[in-house]
Amino acid sequence: MTAENILLTTSVGSFGKPDYLQKARNGHARGKVSDAQLIELERKATADWIRTQEDIGLDILVDGEMYRGDMVAYFADLLDGYTEGGLVRSYGNRYYHKPVISGKLGRPKPMTVEWFQYAQSLTQKPVKGMLTGPYTMLDWSYNEAYSTRRDAALALAEVVRQEAEDLDRAGAQYLQIDEPAIHARPEELEIAIEAMGIVTQNLKAKTISHICYGDFAAIYPGILDLPVDQLDLAMANYEYRWLDLMDRNPFTKEMAIGIVDVHTHELESVAEAAEGIRKGLRYVSADKLLPHPDCGLKTRPVEESIAKCKIVVEAAKVVRAEVAKKAVPA
Repeated sequence: MTAENILLTTSVGSFGKPDYLQKARNGHARGKVSDAQLIELERKATADWIRTQEDIGLDILVDGEMYRGDMVAYFADLLDGYTEGGLVRSYGNRYYHKPVISGKLGRPKPMTVEWFQYAQSLTQKPVKGMLTGPYTMLDWSYNEAYSTRRDAALALAEVVRQEAEDLDRAGAQYLQIDEPAIHARPEELEIAIEAMGIVTQNLKAKTISHICYGDFAAIYPGILDLPVDQLDLAMANYEYRWLDLMDRNPFTKEMAIGIVDVHTHELESVAEAAEGIRKGLRYVSADKLLPHPDCGLKTRPVEESIAKCKIVVEAAKVVRAEVAKKAVPA
């Protein structure tokens, strides 16, 4: 291990949208901003966030999801077989139209590849491809077309697989397939694992799945069978208590570990975040531990998003130096 390839820092995917883009999105919804005008501003915001991540010093970047709203509805809008459902509350006072699987699912064209290629063209650092996983697509939708939830999950896996393989061919070194709903119904974990196997079976990129707020204990250690290289876990918000599960059943994958809580305006100290990294190092080696904020930062103002990521980077520097010092022969 060298200092350059340990404790690589990243983020989960989304960032707060700048005011100019939020105003444009609102205007677009009212028919006052054209599709072309909105896309131009989404590209500007994407470029701004790539530049900001480089300035912060993150190692593995994301496009920031400036072109997305809800993580399921965005894809449902672009897939055949979905129709728009009624409004439901997702978190806080945020609402979205819960999609309805009303027919045979299909992907008429790539959904994120051009955005990935644009973001990657702006930096020499790797940019992650970002997708919502088939099980979460199922669980956060109404299923009216398939006879069983498993059938719907596997049909969704096929369309997610097509997108993942296109991102792989486009040069993505990292592919993150988010499954935040995977612990909603622990009895369906095997369905989620089967569906993810369809998505990742042919990929060359390093595969990641983000799993955030919920009862992680209900799916551990079974979640270790999820066919991805890395599990991306929210830990700071839960005061790292899920790590205790690994004392009984060792963790067997790479771990992206959340060391700052994205659901509070309060900023952690660098020392607190560094201690979170040290906790993770009890279970995986430094080359398999990637510090980051707990979850996506789209609910945070831009300034807070930046501040949280800066803390991650500074904490990683502190612990990186400690690891390097221990590695030097006496």
